[in-house]
Amino acid sequence: MTESQIARLDRAHRSIAGRVGAPCEAALVLGSGLGHLAAAVKDPTIIPYSEIEGFPVSTAPGHKGQFVIGDLFGRRTVVMQGRLHLYEGWQPRDIALAVYMLKRLGAGTFVVTNAAGGLNGDYAAGDVMLIEDHLNFTGRSPLIGPNDEAIGLRFPDQSRLYDPDLRALAIASAARTGTPLRYGIYCGLNGPELESSAERRFFRMAGGDAVGMSTVMEVIAANHAGLRVLGLSAIANAATGGPDQQPDTIESVAEMAAVCGTKIEAILRDIFPKLPASGEKA
Repeated sequence: MTESQIARLDRAHRSIAGRVGAPCEAALVLGSGLGHLAAAVKDPTIIPYSEIEGFPVSTAPGHKGQFVIGDLFGRRTVVMQGRLHLYEGWQPRDIALAVYMLKRLGAGTFVVTNAAGGLNGDYAAGDVMLIEDHLNFTGRSPLIGPNDEAIGLRFPDQSRLYDPDLRALAIASAARTGTPLRYGIYCGLNGPELESSAERRFFRMAGGDAVGMSTVMEVIAANHAGLRVLGLSAIANAATGGPDQQPDTIESVAEMAAVCGTKIEAILRDIFPKLPASGEKA
């Protein structure tokens, strides 16, 4: 018999409860090429995923696979330095478990970052995009199967996945820090292969501005658990699928994402002190 999600969560949390310290206010997931932002956490407690009972472990290049817990820009934060992807073979419910753990550790705000390809021809590598909404092209959901009412509703509404008030805070922070900011729709795929040129053109016609292999499972789970979500994409490559489309490598994507990381850090450094405490509105 498959173990329930709430039982998995309880077991995982018990295995580290004595190490996590005071409740966190915010959670931050670091995407490809952005792992260095964990270095900004003061007095960190580091817990590798491999030391959490029944917890999935990151295998993607550049994803260390650990929680970094401490003070980040004035907020007690749990940072996921390394995320979980469908292409690694993990199931959607495994990815959701990690998000539910963030909520169990006290977080009320969930900030998700990723490296993405720019479907929008107006975007350039090095841009930062504020995620306004997403398109789930994985054909999967972390909520399939028995629902745990202790976690969230059976049929959660998704009309405001990315919190409008948090988006407004991010726009104001970008203006204050002089950080150019794009706004758009993120398309989430299974991966690990990069998209064909025809697929990229299709995703653009469907309304997408950026495309990647993460985020959507996490955000669905975060919404299910009642977390407020803010999303930022590092546009790491042009992905228009046009006649001048150049081949991409994951190494070049990660390298450009790291360049974007300095811009994302500027926004986060400004916005974190202004984030609402758990249970409050932005």
